[in-house]
Amino acid sequence: MQTSATRSTAAGKRAAPPATHFLNRELGILEFNRRVLAQAADDAVPLLERLGFLTIVSSNLDEFFEIRVAGLKEQIKLDIPEPGPDGRGPQEVLADVTVQAHALVAEQYRLLNEVLLPKLAAEGIHFPRRTDWTPPQRQWIRDYFFREVLPVLTPIGLDPAHPFPRVLNKSLNFAVELQGKDAFGRSSGAAIVQAPRALPRIIRLPKEISEGEYAFVFLSSVLHAHVDELFAGMKVLGCYQFRVTRNSDLFVDEEEIKNLRIALQGELLHRHFGDAVRLEVADNCSPAMVEFLLQQFSLEPADLYRVDGPVNLYRLREVPSQVERADLKYPPFQPGLPPTLAKSGELFDVIAREDVLLHHPYQSFAPVIDFIRTTATDPQVIAIKQTVYRTGTDSELMEILIDAARRGKEVTVVVELMARFDEEANLNWAARLEEVGAHVVYGVVGHKTHAKMALIVRREDTPQGTRLKRYVHLATGNYHPRTARLYTDFGLFTANEALCSDVNEVFKQLTGLGRASKLAHVWQSPFTLHKSVVAAIRREATLAREGRPARIIAKMNALLEPDIIEELYAASQAGVGVDLIVRGVCALKPGIEGLSNNIRVRSVIGRFLEHTRVFYFQNDGTEDVYLASADWMDRNFFRRIELCFPVLDPALKRRVIREGLQAYLDDNCQAWEMKPDGTYEQAKPRRARRRAAQDELMASLGTPAPAPAATPAPAAAPVA
Repeated sequence: MQTSATRSTAAGKRAAPPATHFLNRELGILEFNRRVLAQAADDAVPLLERLGFLTIVSSNLDEFFEIRVAGLKEQIKLDIPEPGPDGRGPQEVLADVTVQAHALVAEQYRLLNEVLLPKLAAEGIHFPRRTDWTPPQRQWIRDYFFREVLPVLTPIGLDPAHPFPRVLNKSLNFAVELQGKDAFGRSSGAAIVQAPRALPRIIRLPKEISEGEYAFVFLSSVLHAHVDELFAGMKVLGCYQFRVTRNSDLFVDEEEIKNLRIALQGELLHRHFGDAVRLEVADNCSPAMVEFLLQQFSLEPADLYRVDGPVNLYRLREVPSQVERADLKYPPFQPGLPPTLAKSGELFDVIAREDVLLHHPYQSFAPVIDFIRTTATDPQVIAIKQTVYRTGTDSELMEILIDAARRGKEVTVVVELMARFDEEANLNWAARLEEVGAHVVYGVVGHKTHAKMALIVRREDTPQGTRLKRYVHLATGNYHPRTARLYTDFGLFTANEALCSDVNEVFKQLTGLGRASKLAHVWQSPFTLHKSVVAAIRREATLAREGRPARIIAKMNALLEPDIIEELYAASQAGVGVDLIVRGVCALKPGIEGLSNNIRVRSVIGRFLEHTRVFYFQNDGTEDVYLASADWMDRNFFRRIELCFPVLDPALKRRVIREGLQAYLDDNCQAWEMKPDGTYEQAKPRRARRRAAQDELMASLGTPAPAPAATPAPAAAPVA
């Protein structure tokens, strides 16, 4: 595989940029989660939404340990000391990550116990501890235990005939210390109780015994209060909840496999039982039991996280959906439609006449669903080709494609089987599509298909006779209706012949064989995206050196690729003004005199997950605007199939600049300014009027909201 150093040499730059030019990726991810946690601490955020942000941090940390920490540990185990661009080896990074992760988790639980739970209690939303249960509550919980919990529990006593059980990744478990002998005379002194996945982790008490509007108890508390019922005649000395996080990265030897689908199905079976990387235990766990558990999972004391509360805060995500308090949630929001679509019901007539831009979630995802639905219901549609990266387990779009294939339409779907944590869902959709005769391919081995594109072919009547006409949808986000309500993304409908031809060429690459053709407008990885971005940055630098106005604005989820960072440094030194809006991790150091003093980096964290990728190059007044599926990361440039496509319509270009870039540069409430050392400081309105990009876009693009409804459980913030 081509390395950063060899790419740099080929580009005509120094082969190895100084390590001091880069910040560490893993520490940057933790810094991002501090910004998310700050939302949970912000009094300006509605209370139940603050609880939601707390759960998002837990979900993010789970994936961080499953993938990033697991990768560091794997490097150490295999004695691969190769440092990253920042010059740090895995041992050094892991040590720093451990310190900062412990501090972040401690702040999470402090915020929960000292701030959020008291505030929720003041609003009549209680989480009574076992010691505070009233007699009616205690009786109801006891009945619940015997009715719903006890029948499905399988306590496992530890002895030579019952070794330590296999513990599922992130599952809830209890270690029990015992005294005495059982019916067979055994006295091992310890047992493990695994909480079945079918049981809810949080239980709402009936209103009549809640002593308030709402009361919730954790399954861990219910089991803890009745654990002695599982060990008749023995004395329970201690019962401690614990949770282990395992390496969840899948390994498929792409040089050896004959069938990617079969290989992946086999690998998925092992995901739940990878090497342990983190142990979470209740803070009352005895030293002896802690030592025992660490030994069982081959972990070090630094891998232990003692917590004052439930070992999995993500289970609190269920609470907002069960609490009907609109005043404690974000105001209801109804996405709007572009005027061109709102006035006309004929989608293809509109697209044939002009390009249509959708800005989700401020504008509805319904036109995308309608676009795909025509493949099944429109007799003029004869074929559709679509990529699938993440779409969910209950996707309306996938059901439509299945229906279209069943009706005899030509349906081709490029399913990315290696979409992390969506592999099983994608395998299931692939199987269902194949059953009805759709053409299903899995992209290119070694390159994830991350591009978001759909192409429809219609047979249409014209004055010259019938002809085939192509229509395309390109996007920065996935074909996932649920995340389209939570993530910010752009989608473009077009019938532009050159763009449609480019997209068709990419589909030919993915489904067939042959050399990559030159594309008219689209920058594509792994072929032209990296060098095209480099060329665009260098062009701005040249213009600046000639004394002309030069500017770069780029919005993305992550910025890590060393060559691009070096090019941005060079542009800054040439006098180019560079504004970077990077939601997550950024390895570039802004504001360093002589290196990056013309570069500013900000991150916006708010109600919606920022997911758009927008690249602006002033280009001597031409103002080139691109939308992309790719972040500026090594994997996106060189190990994925990605598309970066121009916005050609001048009016839509102005919209993207206004809505996707300038609104975020003007934000002085939800934006965080990055410092040279990689830490962030939240922007303050001070004397200027309050500007929040997401609020302004909801107001300008949305429609009047309907009456308040129950809010769905908050979603985690995976990186797509």
